[in-house]
Amino acid sequence: QVHLVESGGGSVQTGGSLRLSCATSGPTKAYCLAWFRQAPGKEREAVAHYLTRVSSTLYADSVDGRFTISRDTAKNTLYLQMNSLKPEDTAMYFCAASSTWVATVRRCADYTYWGQGTQVTVSS
Repeated sequence: QVHLVESGGGSVQTGGSLRLSCATSGPTKAYCLAWFRQAPGKEREAVAHYLTRVSSTLYADSVDGRFTISRDTAKNTLYLQMNSLKPEDTAMYFCAASSTWVATVRRCADYTYWGQGTQVTVSS
């Protein structure tokens, strides 16, 4: 049984930083892990992926260079370091896990495990 619990959200001013954490439990050692976000009235979007099988990361263009995804397997925790935050980063942030590796495109598909989310609010 996979279980994900996010923490670390909060309110910051433009230019500030936050670090989100996602505590994982269950058989996630070889899973892809990712951070998604959803703002009110907008579709959910992928922010960053941790591709465990190839030890690689992927970022949305909107956060590349400002956010860093990392994983501490000893602590069973996924992190998202967010720097230079902007008001448009305001959203509910979710941690997700996938066991479906698509080798042909070196990506994970079907993120089927989700946390409850943590709110990030950036004020101007």
